[in-house]
Amino acid sequence: MKIYQDTEIKSFLKKFEARRSTVSKDVDAAVSRILENVREAGDKALYKYAKEFDRADLSQIGLQIPIAELERAHKQLDKDLLNVLRESRSNIQKFHEKGKTKSWLSWEENGIVLGHRVLPLERVGVYVPGGRAAYPSSLLMGVVPAQVAGVREIIITTPSDANGNVNATIMAAAYELGITKVYRIGGAQAIAAMAYGTETVPQVDKIVGPGNIYVATAKKQLYGQCGIDMVAGPSEVIIIADKTANAEYAAADLLAQAEHDPLASSILITDSENTAEQVRQAVIRQTKTLEREDIINISLQDYGAIILAKSLQDCVDYSNYLAPEHLGLHVENPWEVLGSITNAGAVFLGPFSPEAVGDYWAGPNHVLPTNGSARFFSPLRTEDFTKSSSIVSYSKQALREHGQKIITFANSEDLTAHANAIKVRMRE
Repeated sequence: MKIYQDTEIKSFLKKFEARRSTVSKDVDAAVSRILENVREAGDKALYKYAKEFDRADLSQIGLQIPIAELERAHKQLDKDLLNVLRESRSNIQKFHEKGKTKSWLSWEENGIVLGHRVLPLERVGVYVPGGRAAYPSSLLMGVVPAQVAGVREIIITTPSDANGNVNATIMAAAYELGITKVYRIGGAQAIAAMAYGTETVPQVDKIVGPGNIYVATAKKQLYGQCGIDMVAGPSEVIIIADKTANAEYAAADLLAQAEHDPLASSILITDSENTAEQVRQAVIRQTKTLEREDIINISLQDYGAIILAKSLQDCVDYSNYLAPEHLGLHVENPWEVLGSITNAGAVFLGPFSPEAVGDYWAGPNHVLPTNGSARFFSPLRTEDFTKSSSIVSYSKQALREHGQKIITFANSEDLTAHANAIKVRMRE
């Protein structure tokens, strides 16, 4: 990892922002074609893309995984792993129940009743990534808060291998959560299938879950046809470290992010020259011991960095500017620094709160805003699986009291029919 300081910092930031640039026209066009084909041809297009992209002939075994197959995977899953999944689910459920939005009514003067009615979505689709690795943790993070919200039906799509097989742990986790509609399709075509519906895949109200650039682009293009959680980009972490930081811990957290993807970004920001060098050396040592060394090296070479700032406040300012998906505070007083953090998807305080705790165990959602969108997006939460309606009830007395003011407001916008809707009631 290269250490940037002084004027070099700006050059890195410019390079980093290029990673967040808009999707290439080629990707955009390719996704548009896939969406249109799935909309028009339905299952036929899904079979075609499964063979083209995954080299899988699903025409004989079908798109939906039979419940018996899910049950078999559940029975065969290692019992220790199953117990871990169950406890993780419990932690996620407890956390998301705390954030559940409730309906409310307020009785005002003169018979006015105002309120907010919260209802769960009817049907939600959860995309679970495949490819370089399978992520049952993403299944939990997508399904559990939806269940807490009371969503009536949840479906899952996830890629298969060339033989049409889906990761056994994903199938077991789905069965454990009571999800019976699991489809062996991935990529932009899976997003299209859930958004439009096909002969086999039901149409959903909202799609959640991370994926590659094609999945993210499909979600972006289909927003409006259905709801989405967010448009996710490559994963990223920033570690703010001062002179008290443990270099081995900081390096391990950077590498945990880098192993995700060659486009993943791992950045250390520190005001200590000694910490910068120690972490750099620790990264080199630890990388040699890890299975995904090739991916890590590409990620760190292209999008990894150590930024040597002049002060801890400068470290915070750089982090707020970049608005990272994950932010680790390896500083002497993390709770004091937290007050200055304004843009971050998830914040991990202190040396014993690594990102992996959040990814798998603590309970907060690991589906987080990326690409600087933590400036305006939030982590996936129970509220994302609900919709709401405003409640307005006026009595005759209340309308008489406020009617003329409403008429004045409507007339100021030249909306005389609006004003008339009040006038006809005022005449009675």
